[in-house]
Amino acid sequence: MTILTETYTLSNGVEIPKLGLGTWFIDDDSAADAVATAIEIGYRNIDTAQAYGNERGVGEGVRGGGVAREELFVSTKLAAEIKDYDRATAAIDASLTTLGLDHVDLMLIHSPQPWNDFRGGDYAEGNREAWRALENAYRAGKLRSIGVSNFEQRDLDNILATCTVTPQVNQLLVHAGNTPAELIAYCRDNDILVEAYSPIAHGEILNNPDVAAMADRYGVSVPQLCIRYTLQLGTVSLPKTANPDHMRGNAQLDFAITDDDMDLLRDLRARDYGEHSVFPVYSGK
Repeated sequence: MTILTETYTLSNGVEIPKLGLGTWFIDDDSAADAVATAIEIGYRNIDTAQAYGNERGVGEGVRGGGVAREELFVSTKLAAEIKDYDRATAAIDASLTTLGLDHVDLMLIHSPQPWNDFRGGDYAEGNREAWRALENAYRAGKLRSIGVSNFEQRDLDNILATCTVTPQVNQLLVHAGNTPAELIAYCRDNDILVEAYSPIAHGEILNNPDVAAMADRYGVSVPQLCIRYTLQLGTVSLPKTANPDHMRGNAQLDFAITDDDMDLLRDLRARDYGEHSVFPVYSGK
């Protein structure tokens, strides 16, 4: 499982494993076991968020995973509703307390807008204030790197106009069927690494016959093809699972997708998320 030992280097020199474990929808009571199991399998990149409600369990899994803390890369996210400096500062400290860690390796602003107004109003000033809180926690050594999530170019431009620390990461919905190529290129041009969440399209892509046929040609599963696709885009891939067999399978990626097939997957338009379409990140609002 060599992919589990491969890393990218962020703009500040911090190394981040290319493949991580997403923990959305893993409840707090199950998170510790899921994270500890992933670490035992070889995962070193664990992603959570205040909004997931499982930071306590994730932290327990990290502390009890039997691997030195410095070998792990732990990310969390500032709640999307927090758009002022004081609340952001308090929430950063609260995450560290809940996780039971003295630092996290990456903290992101979860969304440029609160979830109940996703892609809605103007929160430019609030985002700059939340970012200032992240910058200060970064300088204080509480956060080894800082970034954003679900930020479009205009949202990034707002931060870049006034920041003293450039975002090192933008975590985005990226999968075969939804590839924001221009935004990924913009991030690359600004030395911002993209992380791909929901690389398996929250499971709906398993029902796509064209993708299934392509996976068959490579002798791999649809999830393996989809995760490999996001890695070959140059992103960190964060498939979510609490299933140990899926964790192992998701890391068995010893194959390469051809340029022609990458083009086919990049041009694919498939944004049906089934029952999960109610979530703002999938509906776009």
